[in-house]
Amino acid sequence: MRTTAQESAARAEFASTSEPDDAEQFAGYAVMGVPFSTGHYLAFRRFPASSIGPGYQAVWLRTPDGQWTIHADAPPELSCARYFGKALKEARQTPVLTAWTSPWNLTVTVPGAVSWELEMKRSWTTTAATAVAQHMPAPLWHKDGVLKLMGRLMGPALGTGSMNFTGHVPNGQSFQAKPLRVWSVSGSRANIGGLDAGTPQALAVQDRLEDFWLPQRGLFIAELSVRFPSTTAAASTAPSPKAMHTHPEQESRAS
Repeated sequence: MRTTAQESAARAEFASTSEPDDAEQFAGYAVMGVPFSTGHYLAFRRFPASSIGPGYQAVWLRTPDGQWTIHADAPPELSCARYFGKALKEARQTPVLTAWTSPWNLTVTVPGAVSWELEMKRSWTTTAATAVAQHMPAPLWHKDGVLKLMGRLMGPALGTGSMNFTGHVPNGQSFQAKPLRVWSVSGSRANIGGLDAGTPQALAVQDRLEDFWLPQRGLFIAELSVRFPSTTAAASTAPSPKAMHTHPEQESRAS
């Protein structure tokens, strides 16, 4: 029997950061991104394994005017804003809730901000991409030239537009991504700040955060690991996020 999206997500809860170096690393699963007809864009990250702190989950939100906010249930300096903070309007520490309602359906909620439903499916292109990724020799995942070629090939094949598995993020660190299982997002709807986000639809112009391109169609990735080679002991510390805010509920928990 083929693995479902929910089964792969469940296995990812036991992921580890096992690369044999001291680069900052994360492992888990993600919705790489879904664009909507209103111009909103949502992405989700669940990294139960982190080499720099506790696991976390995060929702990325782009408004129609191109402003980005990351909601995460870990401090910005230990989550996505550590790498993308310079491109954000705001980084908020706040609860992020998830629930699988079927083997192919996921609900993601940021209380008071985002309610998001997703449905995943296989396609021949995602099956092929999974097969290629799982048969690639481990050392090649550390070769930037190979990863750039993979992005140039897989982006058009998956209908996502431009795609990068390596490059630099807004805070200056270099990254390498290793996605081993891929599914399409076949349906999605979201309520953002009390407003309907519309239907999934490619943005008029594909957005990117430095070298990280946001896909023009929804993708769900499991058995995902991301490493930041420039964060080894010999590398300098990256700049801090420019906007960090703690949700009042988090402040009350800490008090």
